[in-house]
Amino acid sequence: MEATLLWSEDGVLVIGVAAVLPRAEARLRIRAAMRVAVAHWQEMDIGAISVASTPGAPPCLLLAGRTAGLSFSHDEGLSLAAIHLHGPVGIDLMRIQDIPDWFGLARDYLGPQVAEDLAAQPDAQRPLALAQAWTAREAALKRAGRQLAEWDGAAPACRLQALCLAAPYVATLAY
Repeated sequence: MEATLLWSEDGVLVIGVAAVLPRAEARLRIRAAMRVAVAHWQEMDIGAISVASTPGAPPCLLLAGRTAGLSFSHDEGLSLAAIHLHGPVGIDLMRIQDIPDWFGLARDYLGPQVAEDLAAQPDAQRPLALAQAWTAREAALKRAGRQLAEWDGAAPACRLQALCLAAPYVATLAY
């Protein structure tokens, strides 16, 4: 399995791998690829790299006695991993698609301002804009250690980076 480097900045790395079904296999593949990529990136022995995860909490990357932020996202055909050596990180991935009740979904989960902004988009551009807004929200929530919930008026403070992916995918990194 070969990982593709998607983005790198001081202390942050994002990789992607072709996902396979079932989802449990996709999770194993991205975790293995992430360990190989981090070992190369940090010039470490792969045996010194592991993942600690607890249900309901963000995973954590263990690097020979120190911890790093870690986030995963999966969609049909692609899995992503984001690593941040200096703090929490979130990543979200979504296929661009036409969602019939996009306005209700946006209003309920992304907030009234985003719903209005999406309503102002031309119909042909709305699926992309919705995917971008959705992945930004999910990535920010993951970085903050929060789960997706209906809009509460709070937007976690973080830096957002849209990632360049081939269609039909959109992804956002939060750090």
